[in-house]
Amino acid sequence: MRADVSGIPVNYLDLGSGPETAVILQGWGTNLSLYKALGEHLAQHMRVLIPELPGFGETPEPPEPWEAADYAAFTREFLRVLGVEKTHLLGHSNGGRIILCLSTSPHPGLELGKLVFLDSAGVVPEKTAKQKRKQALFKVVRTLLKPFPGLLEAYRQRHGSADYRAASPLMRQTLVKLVNKDLRELMPRVKEPSLLIWGTADADTPLWMGKIFAEKIPDAGLVEVPGAGHYAYLEQPGFVYRVLDAYFGKAAE
Repeated sequence: MRADVSGIPVNYLDLGSGPETAVILQGWGTNLSLYKALGEHLAQHMRVLIPELPGFGETPEPPEPWEAADYAAFTREFLRVLGVEKTHLLGHSNGGRIILCLSTSPHPGLELGKLVFLDSAGVVPEKTAKQKRKQALFKVVRTLLKPFPGLLEAYRQRHGSADYRAASPLMRQTLVKLVNKDLRELMPRVKEPSLLIWGTADADTPLWMGKIFAEKIPDAGLVEVPGAGHYAYLEQPGFVYRVLDAYFGKAAE
């Protein structure tokens, strides 16, 4: 399905029906296919919306580099366009950043229900000495190679992360904005009940980050998924679905 949101045609799934609504917010670089099964499970009991946010899947890029707060404002507008006034939120990886911003900023006309953070991002780890040296070297190289865009791109392809290499120039700037902003200060302001689902073997947003979410969000509970990585809900769906059913009060239905 498509919806025009602030001039951007958003590709999204609209599954199920019922008095309750849930929105699944995707991780960086993903598309609808990675969340359809999760959405179909939840859609047994409620309406589920899964948008591909600007720059991902079939939705065009934003007009300029965005940070998490920009994606939160866009999500709010998406819900307004669809007439949604109350919703639960589930966020995987970067989607967790968006939930933190939505929960802690005023969004008139939108009431949030329960929150679910799935292997979420939002905590910036302290850089090691090696990482600091690499970052300083890149700044020097970027300055020296600026007159030679081909050589600069070759350097980025060799030394940048997989996400960075795969992104367009605009989305690279967006990625830099997202990964360099620590959102820990927002966590104590989250008022909604929050379920944290984390793979114990997650290498992208390690479990220690989930424990920070659990410590700082007032009404939060952490469920560890043994042996799962960054996509715990895909790797162990049965386990995760049982946890979600209990959380949303659907386990006995």
